[in-house]
Amino acid sequence: QVQLVESGGGLVQAGGSLRLSCAASGRSFSNYHIAWFRQAPGKEREFVGASRWSSPSTYYAGSVKGRFTISKDNAKNTVYLQMSSLKPEDTAVYYCAVGTNWSTAVRISTYDYWGQGTQVTVSS
Repeated sequence: QVQLVESGGGLVQAGGSLRLSCAASGRSFSNYHIAWFRQAPGKEREFVGASRWSSPSTYYAGSVKGRFTISKDNAKNTVYLQMSSLKPEDTAVYYCAVGTNWSTAVRISTYDYWGQGTQVTVSS
């Protein structure tokens, strides 16, 4: 049974940094990619970035490119989202998800497994 557990959310001031973690378990993820999405109150869930588990390939949404970085610790089956230069508009619940179709990585429907989410609040 696949499990994804996010952690690391919290309250941070604008301009600050935060690192989220997503610990994955339940199967081998070598053929998967992992993505981060976020959902702000009253808004739809949106793609943040994705990384192939077994290669350095990454892809980011334009709104976070240059500020957010995805990294992995394959030995721990854990993926990180390092967020820097945070803005109040980055406030959302952040989710990790795993999927197998890299060509549709930005689509919510690509993902079969999701974590429970972790709240990030950026104060101005």
